[in-house]
Amino acid sequence: MKIRKPVFAGSWYPGTESECRRQIETFIKENRFDTSLSGHKPAGIVPHAGWSFSGDLAAAVFHALAGDDSGGVPDVVVVFGMHMPPGVRPVMMKEGAWATPLGELAVASELGEKVAAAHRFETETPDAFAPENTIELQMPLVKYFFDGARVLTIGAPAGPAAMGIAETIVSEARELGLSLRIIGSTDLTHYGVSFGFTPAGQGQKAYEWVRDVNDRKVIDAMLAMDPEGVVREALDNQNACCPGAAAAAISAARALGAKRSKLAGYSSSYEKNPGATFVGYGGILYAL
Repeated sequence: MKIRKPVFAGSWYPGTESECRRQIETFIKENRFDTSLSGHKPAGIVPHAGWSFSGDLAAAVFHALAGDDSGGVPDVVVVFGMHMPPGVRPVMMKEGAWATPLGELAVASELGEKVAAAHRFETETPDAFAPENTIELQMPLVKYFFDGARVLTIGAPAGPAAMGIAETIVSEARELGLSLRIIGSTDLTHYGVSFGFTPAGQGQKAYEWVRDVNDRKVIDAMLAMDPEGVVREALDNQNACCPGAAAAAISAARALGAKRSKLAGYSSSYEKNPGATFVGYGGILYAL
């Protein structure tokens, strides 16, 4: 089996098993977010900045998904991500495994083949792939919280294709008798001159506008379980960098029977590094 080697280990997140475990366990112990949503939670949305900025919020969502009353590790964890505009072809790695500091994660190749037969994908392999953080940064969290599960990773464009792929994944998993957990990976507003987005000026007032107005609009769409609304918000207001991934996670959650949602937490790089450039992060849980 060919193994996809990590690109961001040792920089965006710890590069050794002991440091990864220590960091994740510190996040869990600090527990500064509210993940108290009862019932089976099949899906969530997490941020993907470096762990020093948003790892605690991502870990809180993973911890809640792993700790619900569903009874055991899922067969497959599906991770949607990648910065993809509308109209581009989705991306999948449908064979091999992902290397993480905590061990390898095998790809759910049988499910991948079924989904690939129904949709047109650009295919990545462990030897040929575009380095990007949105999915890789989730892999050690998948390994830690769902050890024994396989993974299927999808780059989801901002549009209807992402929602159709999500629904196909759920239906094909049912046909194969596979249990699922779903992760959508996206950060929220990227604010500042370096991002070409400064509608509220600079400083504390800009941060408050991002937190209370711009990010809140896309969070409300996520909480309403409105995948089309998430994509529309992101394209209109630049308040999610991977709206296709979030929309796909919501569509999969709905297909799995989720009817309730909760904002587990909100944070921003501004909290740790106040400045003219910053990024918002949201963690969302979905439950039956």
